[in-house]
Amino acid sequence: MEIVYLLNSGFMIKDEQTLLVFDDYDDPAKIVDRAVNQGNFEYLYIFASHAHFDHFDTHIRAYADQVSRYIFSYDIKRTKRVKIFPADNITFMKKYSEWQGEGIKVWTYDSTDVGVSFLIETDSGKRIFHAGDFNWWHWENDTPENQALAKKDFDRQLKRMKGLEVDVAFFPVDGRLGNSQEFGIIEFIKNTDIKTLVAMHRVGYPAWTPSYKFQLETEPIPIWSPVKPGEKRFFTDNKFVVV
Repeated sequence: MEIVYLLNSGFMIKDEQTLLVFDDYDDPAKIVDRAVNQGNFEYLYIFASHAHFDHFDTHIRAYADQVSRYIFSYDIKRTKRVKIFPADNITFMKKYSEWQGEGIKVWTYDSTDVGVSFLIETDSGKRIFHAGDFNWWHWENDTPENQALAKKDFDRQLKRMKGLEVDVAFFPVDGRLGNSQEFGIIEFIKNTDIKTLVAMHRVGYPAWTPSYKFQLETEPIPIWSPVKPGEKRFFTDNKFVVV
């Protein structure tokens, strides 16, 4: 399985003859353009976890003729931007719903911000989790009341994910959270069974180096924290291989 970083929370995954594109709001390295032009795939699914500008953009309308299905969070249905997309080729997914297409099965969870997070299982048996903006958003300068509410929202959703088994998980480790940036990922790893982790939502920050606290509280797993658009890894034998 090949994984390429687009930007922010944007990634393209090629698993056998299936292309999966997540939260492609910008693709400065033109990764998706090249893949679509090459046509070396049987199915193309484009996901958007929610309508925030840094997760959903209308430039992905350009691939409509090649897309097997656009799979969008329910909140995108209310935007004006979505009106330019072919309505008959969009599936809008609410939280805790499921959908099946050629080559994939999709389940959704709730977010702690807007929209949904996605769990995908491909025909090859690979299981992929893309968190969208699901995270423990503990802002250090926020009020104690808001911080407590953020933790409550995160804990409530995490309880629904307990024991989740995933080959590759894409999860925010947002540098803007400062000393709190690892709160969410530590708890996520402790409550799920993920084989590898990709850190995302880090535009403007260097590659994430896990802290001593992170290493102390979690089981060691392969981690990739991409920085430059176009960075690529192969997922094989439960590890990332540099291309």
